[in-house]
Amino acid sequence: MTSPDAVVVGSGPNGLAAAVALGAAGVRVRVLERNAEVGGGARTLPLTLPGFRHDHCSAIHPLAAGSPFLRRLPLAAYGLSWIEPPAAAAHPFDDGTAALLSRSFAATGDSLDGPDARAWRALLEPIADGFEALVEEIFGGLLSVPRRPLLLARFGLPALVPAASLARARFRGPRARALLAGLAAHAQLPLERTPSAAFALVLGGAGHALGWPFPAGGAQAIADALAGLVRARGGTIVTGEEVTSLDALPTARATLLDLTPRQVLRVAGDRLPRRYAAALARFRYGPGAFKVDYALDGPIPWRAAECERAGTVHLGGSLEEIAAAETAVWRGESPARPFVLVAQPTLFDPSRAPPGRHTAWAYCHVPNGFAGDALAGIEAQLERFAPGFRERVLARAVRGPAALESDDPNLVGGDVGGGANTLAQTLFRPAARLVPWSTPVRGLYLCSASTPPGGGVHGMCGYHAAQAALRGMG
Repeated sequence: MTSPDAVVVGSGPNGLAAAVALGAAGVRVRVLERNAEVGGGARTLPLTLPGFRHDHCSAIHPLAAGSPFLRRLPLAAYGLSWIEPPAAAAHPFDDGTAALLSRSFAATGDSLDGPDARAWRALLEPIADGFEALVEEIFGGLLSVPRRPLLLARFGLPALVPAASLARARFRGPRARALLAGLAAHAQLPLERTPSAAFALVLGGAGHALGWPFPAGGAQAIADALAGLVRARGGTIVTGEEVTSLDALPTARATLLDLTPRQVLRVAGDRLPRRYAAALARFRYGPGAFKVDYALDGPIPWRAAECERAGTVHLGGSLEEIAAAETAVWRGESPARPFVLVAQPTLFDPSRAPPGRHTAWAYCHVPNGFAGDALAGIEAQLERFAPGFRERVLARAVRGPAALESDDPNLVGGDVGGGANTLAQTLFRPAARLVPWSTPVRGLYLCSASTPPGGGVHGMCGYHAAQAALRGMG
């Protein structure tokens, strides 16, 4: 086998994006993946019964559809197509109604309380209108020089307010406050901390600008399309190849690791300067995920009919309830009423289940490395808003943090975001360096979600790492 110019370890969306970017520059790339299939957190697997296909980790992908890099690639030619539900997200309440996040501000406003419709529009419309340009700014890494400082300032001022404070300051009624809280809870931070509001604003802006689409057939379609493009550009991909040391890699001018700091220390620790290795050892991981995949004999029986229009449903009740749950997790506790994220892809993509059957994807946040059982809490929230849910269950695949990490070592302690989203780690990720994708070791780069701009299926960590590697290769 011809020696490559660059080696990429790991085939998550970031590793594959890095390989695509390098291949576009004429670099011969080899991708090494420990699993039998490419994708990392973007895989679709038969986890329950024959004929049912479930997304292993990520399921809904507004940031992939809006990625400055991925949207420029001809991924449709490699089988990727997007499905956009009528509403991005639904947030049900105990009275049998729900707030909806949809592209239409009017439709979203109709689901909120009176004057909050206007307040919601005032907060989110500037972000939605400039979403493409805004994403180019914030996905460029927060320490880069902004090309659109006024746009970034309009986003940044409310984004730096904790989500709970922003919700209370902007909205009078509980419905808009809860809808914003559900968006902010994707940050896996207490809602009283910065930058939780930034996550709410980006995801809310994406909902209005792009919707929250997902790939037909499952998340695997993203990875397979990127892999197809890697091969089309002359790269090779080797699966079933676990890398335990840099010494085992072929000689190359650049090595890119789609690994979090703990794995970087494991495979490259003996080559790293002491100060940099110590910075990686201090890297903080975020809360874990406790995930359940369901095979169902019918759709989820939501009490609120609005939920049937959304690909994603947030189960958490009020702002106060969601904030209490996320704070408890941050303190190392498992809340009795967790905030639960639900995806119901087969309402809009029946290809993933036998005729008349459905899948559901649900998880809640738990302390990192949590060894307990959160299934009862997840299903209590499902029954709360969809009475009779348990009667629809044909089979379930339950995976706590340890099982998630065993299947994908990048999910350290069940952390699906590549590291805690604290303000410090948003600015300096994974260590304080002018070019965070580079390391002090010549020719060694990091391209995982532990580098800017962080977690999510968008490929930008890989793209930036590839650019750094190309500069280093001259």
